Amino acid sequence: LSYKMKTVNFTRMEDGTVEDYTLLAEHEKKFLVDLPDRIVSALEKLKNSFSGYKIDRLQHCLQTATRALRDDADIDWIVSSLIHDIGDDLAPLNHDSFAASVIAPYVREECSWVIKHHGIFQLKYYGDKIGLNPKESQKFKDHKHFLAAVNFCEKWDQTSFDPNYNTLPLDYFKPMIAEVFSREPWTFN
Repeated sequence: LSYKMKTVNFTRMEDGTVEDYTLLAEHEKKFLVDLPDRIVSALEKLKNSFSGYKIDRLQHCLQTATRALRDDADIDWIVSSLIHDIGDDLAPLNHDSFAASVIAPYVREECSWVIKHHGIFQLKYYGDKIGLNPKESQKFKDHKHFLAAVNFCEKWDQTSFDPNYNTLPLDYFKPMIAEVFSREPWTFN
């Protein structure tokens, strides 16, 4: 009988062997298969997230994605729109960066950049009401994705707090989540 390692042998990363890191790579590959299901679970938790709006955060995300879909956006935009506020629970002060980190390995850079910066672009709609600069996004006016961020916020995100909007359910988006989060992710190259 050959011995098959179940855990690594090291307690410090620098002491790891090729066999240790091969084992970890096998575990990570299996773990990544379930990523779409973990994304769905994280979205479902938004039902009980930050309150005060007329709809919960999950409904807001679903409504944003529904608007993107109905505006003939591609799958990268639809799924990015769906998860754009997924960080509200764990990173309420930088939820946009959190969401961008989740989506970045799987979508084109334009989408992840917009998601990362959408909080700043949203200030246009309410910054003056809370003592922040509503024109803060102008610091990005020369960025290649500036207009994409303006459009994301204007057409999809800031309009998606309507309890009467015909929002598609999470089940509708599950195949898209599976497709995007099953892609070969970018690497550190």
